[in-house]
Amino acid sequence: MQQYEYRVIPAPAKGEKDRGLKTGAERFAHALARAMNDMAREGWEYLRADTLPAEERSGLTSKTTVYHNLLVFRRAVAAGADLGLALPAPERAEAPPAEGTSDEPKARRLLAETPEGAAPRLGPAAASGA
Repeated sequence: MQQYEYRVIPAPAKGEKDRGLKTGAERFAHALARAMNDMAREGWEYLRADTLPAEERSGLTSKTTVYHNLLVFRRAVAAGADLGLALPAPERAEAPPAEGTSDEPKARRLLAETPEGAAPRLGPAAASGA
């Protein structure tokens, strides 16, 4: 049985200007054809266009439903090929290097507390000679 992988991209929202294209419909068709041809060069076959709802935030507390136009592409994969659906291998947690063993210079630390010491003496402001 043939297996496929799928890719979904947003459809162009507006047309692209090009020589000889005068109407909005011609410009939009050009933008759509360009997106489809770009995907075809990568081996993706156009399958269909869908309009799907998505809930998005509107303001601080409310949500609204918006509709997105999407282009669906597919391409065949080899029978034994990995579809990229496997979970990534967990990363190993490496112990940080011991203090003083790193070749990098130590980062300066900002402390909330300042050491007590003699404060600079502030005197009267010097009068400018006018």
